[in-house]
Amino acid sequence: MGLRDILDSVYAGELTPEEAQARLAGYATTDAGRFDAARESRRGIPEAIFAPGKTVEEVAALAETALDTTGRAIVTRIESEEAAALEGLDGDTTYHERARCLVVHEPGFEPPEISATVGIVTGGTADRLPAGEAAVIASEIGASVTRIEDVGVANLSRVVDQLSRLRELDVLVVAAGREGALPTVVAGLVSAPVIGLPVSSGYGHGGNGEAALMGMLQSCTTLSVVNIDAGFVAGTQAGLIASAIADARP
Repeated sequence: MGLRDILDSVYAGELTPEEAQARLAGYATTDAGRFDAARESRRGIPEAIFAPGKTVEEVAALAETALDTTGRAIVTRIESEEAAALEGLDGDTTYHERARCLVVHEPGFEPPEISATVGIVTGGTADRLPAGEAAVIASEIGASVTRIEDVGVANLSRVVDQLSRLRELDVLVVAAGREGALPTVVAGLVSAPVIGLPVSSGYGHGGNGEAALMGMLQSCTTLSVVNIDAGFVAGTQAGLIASAIADARP
């Protein structure tokens, strides 16, 4: 859409001034900061608002800008009390408490759909927060999401019991804390790409996810690894891979 088309669309009421600004500049400027409204068209992944370090008012202003320019707002690492303060946003609001993610779709928003499935696999209950974040983001990119939980290597039978399901998935995010062995085990059993998500559980020497990160980096089976608790990054990577897989299908 060229400059004249954008101006004509604003004049006709088909675009808001905020939408026009975002299309012209690639971002929208607010008192709370700049929102990258063009990220999805440029990178294939939606922009998200990182809540920590921002006031509720700043998060709300950025979320409203997101809705005005893209039809959707995604807020990560937001606590339930802060999320409750944003219930007045205009749209269909969902708070994923375990993932600490707030998603708002304005009326009429049509989420993207990708004909590929991302598996989100956890070793134990402590891994569900960053894994949940990955699930939310992969879903918002448009992939179908399958959750396979509590299959940690303390009992390998739990992984083996889910092997047929694991092998049906197009790409996997495998979250684990402690020594972080689960992604290595899974990657040795499936043909799909595996993204290791180290979790900041564990204690003592190598605690807080450090041993999990190092173990995944030293994996003798092939997998990719994101930073500790980086559920958003794992989810976006999985979504991009799923999109590429879907595009390659006849």
